[in-house]
Amino acid sequence: MVAIVRTSRRWFGLGIAAIVGYLVGSVLTADAVSAAARRHSGERVDLRATGSGNPGAANAMANLGARWGIAVLVGDILKGSAGAQAGRVIAGDGGAYLGATAAVAGHCFPVWSGFRGGKGVATSAGTTLVCFPAYVPVDIGLVGLSWAASRHAGKATAIASIAFVAAASAWNRFRLPNAWGTKPTGGLPLYAAATTAIIGYKFLTAPRHVGDRKR
Repeated sequence: MVAIVRTSRRWFGLGIAAIVGYLVGSVLTADAVSAAARRHSGERVDLRATGSGNPGAANAMANLGARWGIAVLVGDILKGSAGAQAGRVIAGDGGAYLGATAAVAGHCFPVWSGFRGGKGVATSAGTTLVCFPAYVPVDIGLVGLSWAASRHAGKATAIASIAFVAAASAWNRFRLPNAWGTKPTGGLPLYAAATTAIIGYKFLTAPRHVGDRKR
């Protein structure tokens, strides 16, 4: 009976971690920043109908300006970290992996916006600060090199994503140190694979670029 109660509590905690992670991720920073930019300039810019059509940092930077784009980037990273950390507080390391994955899913498919969200790259990066901090320097360097070599966001993201899953699998296999992050259990490669799959789907199904505003 005690074992059943403990198992039920654990599953309940994991469920709450997933819900909280999704809710945190589904609050789109780009929408809040777009509203702030509109109040500042008096001009309304719908990021879903402008440029790449993606409510993310790159599109905000191209069509709202650098400072607004940076604000979106920082906000998306922070909410990824918040979703993962909330899950960790609620249900331990397993909750962190589930909350992180749910935060990325919430960002990409927010119910409040008809499931039309961003691509999840910055939000996913934020989750690594909690779930896989040992990999963050490698990730930054790899993304930079991939971008410099290809000058293509999709290709750079694909390379970084494949390396991310491979690294998570290695950390789990060899139980490598993970700084202040979660223990590299089997949940680590599962989280890496799930978030990578979500981001990959968003890139593959992204709308055609409709043209940036002239600034």
